[in-house]
Amino acid sequence: MATFHFDLVSPEKLAFSGEVDQVDVPGIEGDFGVLAGHAPVVAAIRPGILTVTSGGTQQKIIVLGGLAEVSEKGLTVLADVATSIEDLDRAQLADIIAEMEAKLAEKDGEGLDREIARLDHFKSIQHQLSATAMH
Repeated sequence: MATFHFDLVSPEKLAFSGEVDQVDVPGIEGDFGVLAGHAPVVAAIRPGILTVTSGGTQQKIIVLGGLAEVSEKGLTVLADVATSIEDLDRAQLADIIAEMEAKLAEKDGEGLDREIARLDHFKSIQHQLSATAMH
């Protein structure tokens, strides 16, 4: 399988840099996979799990929004936050979700819709982590 260069950058660090076979990105308009030779695109990403496939192994990284750019140089993801599943504090994630749920009562109108969507993304991450732990 042809490989391409992938960089995952967050404000804190360069979270990943190297040659990969495929990257599955949680896009705002839907998840999408990137392979070598992908057409150029810039897409907003939502909170979710980004999956990097290289040499037959997969690495899952939680991203909390940002931008993905595919160019002739490869894929670059500028993530607001990027944390490997192994480094994630699941109790802290549960606390964040509980706090988001408590704050929903304070929101209204457009702000409420946006916060519900963000909460749904965080719950989806939590659900995917639970499903992964069971396998």
